Amino acid sequence: QVQLVESGGGLVQAGGSLTLSCAASGNIFSANTMGWYRQAPGKERELVADIFASDIPNYGNSVRGRFTISRDNFKPTVVHLQMNSLKSEDTGVYVCHYVAGTRSYWGQGTQVTVSS
Repeated sequence: QVQLVESGGGLVQAGGSLTLSCAASGNIFSANTMGWYRQAPGKERELVADIFASDIPNYGNSVRGRFTISRDNFKPTVVHLQMNSLKSEDTGVYVCHYVAGTRSYWGQGTQVTVSS
């Protein structure tokens, strides 16, 4: 079992920045991919960004160039999502995801609201 604890959501004005963090604990496999998805009202859940065990990042088209995902330098089971130049359409519930092989886990989600 893997537990995911998210932090850093909140309210921010358009053009502002916010950082989300997700800490994984439990039965962790080193060869894992961690990342963030978001769920906006009336929309399907979409990939925001994820990062592979090799530290190679992958971004959704709508956030590429504005968001940066990284693993913590000291704790590779902690992932940070730096969100810059936020837009109102970035509003949603951001959910942390961990996958290793066939084992997939989701966090509870954290609300990000961008006011225009």
